[in-house]
Amino acid sequence: MANNKSAKKRIQVAERNRLVNKSYRSTVRTLTKKTLASCEKYKQEPNSDNKELVLFSVNKAFSLIDKAVKKNVLHKNNGANKKSRINKVVKDFLTSK
Repeated sequence: MANNKSAKKRIQVAERNRLVNKSYRSTVRTLTKKTLASCEKYKQEPNSDNKELVLFSVNKAFSLIDKAVKKNVLHKNNGANKKSRINKVVKDFLTSK
């Protein structure tokens, strides 16, 4: 356990940051899954509404990944890999009809 006031404060700050980072990582995973689900929905029923849903979910996922990279929650290469994987799957779904 910490012995002085500044060390106790650093423990509190680290815990707060850990929870924020955990939230970002969890949301990135959730948005990735939602993007893949909307791709499946588009594959089942390819219409303009479902295509818009796919593009909207991709934009949200990319935006959040970029924010996580900016805030050093994710490493920039990790963020790029996540975006690349999402983009590859979406591109496959949108081009295969």
